[in-house]
Amino acid sequence: MPRSRRTSLALLLVLVLTTAGCGGVGATGDKGYVDGSGVITLLKEAEREKPGPVAGTTLEGEQVSLAQYAGKVVVINVWGSWCPPCRSEVDDLVVAAEELMPQGVVFLGINTRDNSAATALAFEKARKVPYPSIFDPGGENLLAFYGTLSPNAIPSTVVIDPEGRVAASIIGEVTSARTLVALVEDVRG
Repeated sequence: MPRSRRTSLALLLVLVLTTAGCGGVGATGDKGYVDGSGVITLLKEAEREKPGPVAGTTLEGEQVSLAQYAGKVVVINVWGSWCPPCRSEVDDLVVAAEELMPQGVVFLGINTRDNSAATALAFEKARKVPYPSIFDPGGENLLAFYGTLSPNAIPSTVVIDPEGRVAASIIGEVTSARTLVALVEDVRG
């Protein structure tokens, strides 16, 4: 990785952590969900572990699993159309996906706690989301990330490396496409 990119990423991480107050996952208050504070974690290769199985039916009715993307970098975003930070971050996710997908990076959503797949699909279509999402109203797929991704933190984004291991996460809202792109580029090396 070029020195300037490492320096830029390091400065970006310091800025995000400072802005986030280095906080963890917040309380639910009256929202009914826990939102993160945008804390970015990048794991060293020796610290990376494979998540449990992630699989299900997409909002369009197709079967999909993380295992089918073996050997690729995969960005997994946990979201719900009812979640204000999820609605706020979706445009940045779309921009990042449009930049990275042509380079072979896979994007996959996990939609949780929406009342129906139709509601979530309408949201995705309205926002022109170019990647599929697993419909997971009970959040079962989140258990695959126990210890890496809080099953209650919504939104959250996880980057899986080509070896199928959790390499990075953003717990809370992705605040810019550039942040996510830089994180993926760092994982890709």
